[in-house]
Amino acid sequence: MNILFVMYDQLRFDYLSCAGHPHLHTPNFDRVAAMGVRFTNAYVQSPICGGSRMCFYTGRYAASHGAHWNGFPLRVGEHTLGDHLRKIGMSCHLIGKTHMTVDAEGMERLGLDADSVIGVRTSECGFDPWVRDDGLWAEGPDGFYDERRSPYNEYLKSKGYDGSNPWADYANASVKDGQIASGWFFDNTDLPANIREEDSETPWLTSEAIRFIDQATGPWCAHLSYIKPHWPYIVPAPYHDMYGPNHVPAATRADGERINAHPVFDTFMNGPVGRAFQDEEVRAKVIPAYMGLIKQCDDQLGRLLDHLEATGQMGSTMIVLTSDHGDYLGDHWLGEKNLFHDPSVKVPMIIYDPREAANSTRGTTCDALVESIDLAATFVEAAGGTVPDHIIEGRSLLPWLQGETPDWRDYVISEYDFSAQPVAVKLGLEPRDCRLFMVFDGRYKLMHCAAPGLRNMLFDLETDPDELIDLAKTDAHVAIEARLLTHLHDWSLRMSQRTTRSEDQIKAMRGASNGKGILIHLKDGTEVDEKLTQKYRGPARQTHLKD
Repeated sequence: MNILFVMYDQLRFDYLSCAGHPHLHTPNFDRVAAMGVRFTNAYVQSPICGGSRMCFYTGRYAASHGAHWNGFPLRVGEHTLGDHLRKIGMSCHLIGKTHMTVDAEGMERLGLDADSVIGVRTSECGFDPWVRDDGLWAEGPDGFYDERRSPYNEYLKSKGYDGSNPWADYANASVKDGQIASGWFFDNTDLPANIREEDSETPWLTSEAIRFIDQATGPWCAHLSYIKPHWPYIVPAPYHDMYGPNHVPAATRADGERINAHPVFDTFMNGPVGRAFQDEEVRAKVIPAYMGLIKQCDDQLGRLLDHLEATGQMGSTMIVLTSDHGDYLGDHWLGEKNLFHDPSVKVPMIIYDPREAANSTRGTTCDALVESIDLAATFVEAAGGTVPDHIIEGRSLLPWLQGETPDWRDYVISEYDFSAQPVAVKLGLEPRDCRLFMVFDGRYKLMHCAAPGLRNMLFDLETDPDELIDLAKTDAHVAIEARLLTHLHDWSLRMSQRTTRSEDQIKAMRGASNGKGILIHLKDGTEVDEKLTQKYRGPARQTHLKD
């Protein structure tokens, strides 16, 4: 069996028709959901691109792998999905984005050649790259935002788009009054991108995926990682005007959120991104464009599914659809994905397992508390391996796919390190104190800040599903806070760094030295099995001593 691991960047859990969106029709996401299981309570382990993706790719919490933020290198030596799958005979490939930063210092220290096979895999988060493209090919006075080559720009040039950075002038721009209208400006997001639709980012990457599949020999895992619907929010015709202001829901927010708000929350609300998405004119343009980008993603997913059907590979390919995080879009007075409200940290997760064992769950939903790190464990088990649970901290979802009800977790954890954000400076916090943690038990959600003197945030999603009432503003729920903090404490004590010896290997080590003749701290030998000391008590030994 092969695995097609599809990730969309910044796709909200509720912007799919199978998840109940009132206006956005996504028949191909729905098609996969009808063939498999849609997990309705899937949470990422960090609500920021880089940190979240490193959790997906290692199967480990951010506190375990250490790459909390965009640009924080994933240290050399971290086991990745590719390492685990290759060990059991499955290749692992990248098509698109990872947001991974290489540990160049670690590679130099170990003498790893960046052009060698191991060097490339270390630089590409364990994947064999078919094509790596993180998008955002911005160009400023100091050079490009991303210093690596742009495969997408090379493609555009091959199609006749001119300039040194056609991404900026065509894919991320429109034309207004005869001038380039950049997609970076929200005022331009209702305009069509200045590019043929078939040449835009999402169709291009889909074509690359099809090209990979057509030449691949299995078993393989392909990580198809789309750049969209992440900002810049601009999309080519006909998707640019499929939706309008009449399809924009009222923002989920309340005036009470701003009263005595948690300092971190308050600072984000009053930052430039928060203020932008508090402007209804911005939301009226951005959200229809965001929906158009998702609609294009759905159409391209349909193209991919049709190709699997036409080539007879649907019955031998596990398909996983998910996202690295969501997008506030003005909810809770915020934009982007900086905190732990559901629009930010909850993601779509749909899994189709073609094997007969999954027949009983096709077209169902599962409301178990799922973490993004569970996918690594799921893939290893689906590929026929045993999950190395001393390394991978997630749990396989195969039992849920096969209609079983396994012993499961009672809460999910997410982490956010905002030390590199201007928010930290405004609050006067040292980098080591800029850590946030979420604990959610299916009803209560706690947001805890490591900085001294800052209180918690607490929400009851049973009585307040929109997370508008912060119960931690008073001391009426301290017992609930204490219980969730106990979960956080227990989680923090997990065994996460003993990755070179499994539990079974350690059990086998117990007493092994005795069999090698190493007998220490004995008074007369009666403390251990007689056969271990027989050599030193037998006649031959005694004769030798007489001599």
